[in-house]
Amino acid sequence: MGKRRSYPPRTFSWVDLATTDAAAARTFYAGLFGWELEDTEADGGTLYTVCRLSGDAVAGISEIAEDVSSATARPPSWLSYVNVDDADATAARVKQLGGQVVDDAFDVGNLGRMAVLEDPQGAVFAVWHSRTRIGAERVNDIGCLCMNELVTTDIDAARAFYERLFGWTTDISDATPRGPHMILHHGNINAALYAAPERTSAHWRACFTVLSTEKAVEHVRQLGGRVLHVIGNPNVRGFYLDCGFVLLGSKPLRFGVGDVMLKEL
Repeated sequence: MGKRRSYPPRTFSWVDLATTDAAAARTFYAGLFGWELEDTEADGGTLYTVCRLSGDAVAGISEIAEDVSSATARPPSWLSYVNVDDADATAARVKQLGGQVVDDAFDVGNLGRMAVLEDPQGAVFAVWHSRTRIGAERVNDIGCLCMNELVTTDIDAARAFYERLFGWTTDISDATPRGPHMILHHGNINAALYAAPERTSAHWRACFTVLSTEKAVEHVRQLGGRVLHVIGNPNVRGFYLDCGFVLLGSKPLRFGVGDVMLKEL
């Protein structure tokens, strides 16, 4: 349904979860989506898990240190990747536009080159220059990435930043003031934009397709997850999932923060 062999520049191509308990995350998401887990050794000897469906890479999971208290540390979260021609040049442009470079561009073996960046409102994202790995090999299918959504504290500023960085445009004709606003690339839907609720920081969130919202909600709870909010409108039905709590016996174990959305096919 959504096989991919390449991605045009300035479109989303990958997502991965950095978490303080990769083992719990692997168990949870493999149970939820039926992902096959392939553990690989990343640079520095750290473990990186490629999550697959019928052999196709669809997402990644990696482990980060428990201590995320330093000013430069990223908390556990999902990270969305935008395909680019030049990761170094994109990082430099982000700084020119008032954003921050979280991690300077670096090689990921022979797979590609990436940088981790932050927009002026604080939403963190990555850029990916592909060499031998394109990113997700299947999207828009059950258990696969189907949308990336920006939740921001300043919609107008975010629109201006990403338009100048990637050339994206935003369609606000059918949206309420708080969104969703469709982010377009060459006229095609590339992402969605929402105003952040009160006391919520700016962030990108990943959306995955499920066959049935009701069954997925039940499955999440059986696996020890927590449903934050169920939504429904004429165009989409889905829910927001706290990536945060897996119950091991009676002890809650936090392996991520933020949210991920599951959307019904």
